[in-house]
Amino acid sequence: MNYKNLMTDYENGILVVTINRPKALNALNEQTLNDLRQLFQEDAPELKGLRGVVLTGAGDKAFVAGADISEFTGLDAQGGLDMSQKGHDIFFSIERFFRPVIAAVGGYALGGGCELAMSCHLRVASEKALFGQPEVNLGLIPGYGGTQRLIQYIGKGRALEILMTGDMIDAQKALDWGLANHVVSHGEEVNKSIEILTKIAKKAPFAVSKTIASVNAYFESQKDGFEQEVIEFAQTVNTEDFKEGAAAFLEKRKAVFTGK
Repeated sequence: MNYKNLMTDYENGILVVTINRPKALNALNEQTLNDLRQLFQEDAPELKGLRGVVLTGAGDKAFVAGADISEFTGLDAQGGLDMSQKGHDIFFSIERFFRPVIAAVGGYALGGGCELAMSCHLRVASEKALFGQPEVNLGLIPGYGGTQRLIQYIGKGRALEILMTGDMIDAQKALDWGLANHVVSHGEEVNKSIEILTKIAKKAPFAVSKTIASVNAYFESQKDGFEQEVIEFAQTVNTEDFKEGAAAFLEKRKAVFTGK
């Protein structure tokens, strides 16, 4: 896997992806978005034995401090529509990825960075993490799903306040409000993410992927989440992993799942 702005490390079924633009606080420029699209839509799905992905940012200051605003200047309405749609498509490919994706947030997660973190299935924040959607300070609104996903995590009233004031919230408040799953000492966010994925990796991979699909269906207007659960449940029943899991339960032993 070759990228211009991403570094990858694959070990024991866990892919650690680092956005590598520390001098720009890992801001999302067009090349970085292209790299993320290639990773999640083309390369990562083909990795043998993949059980999960950790997404983090290089350096000590930022996960992703926002989009690269220099690329916004000169856009007309059509250019803005195309840019926003591209971001939506890429972030949906992360949200709908068949393996769990955890954002390890070690600093600023602002604007497009907050939106990127929210597109991941879980968020592990360092004690120095800061989340926010400051687009209103530039005369903009979030364009990569921020107005929709922020509501899902923290509710309408809190989301509107964050979106309209441009205020940041710290890691503890993010945890209290449901935006972060865990807060850890600064520098331990990747290790904690790997720990979580290692635990998930011991579960049936097919069941994990179907869990992601079922939960996502709740938020997709064109789908009935309850109906989707019925469909996904029926598919998990017809797997070797279910037979192994049921047998292990009855025999009082740990299951050994193969993903079949």
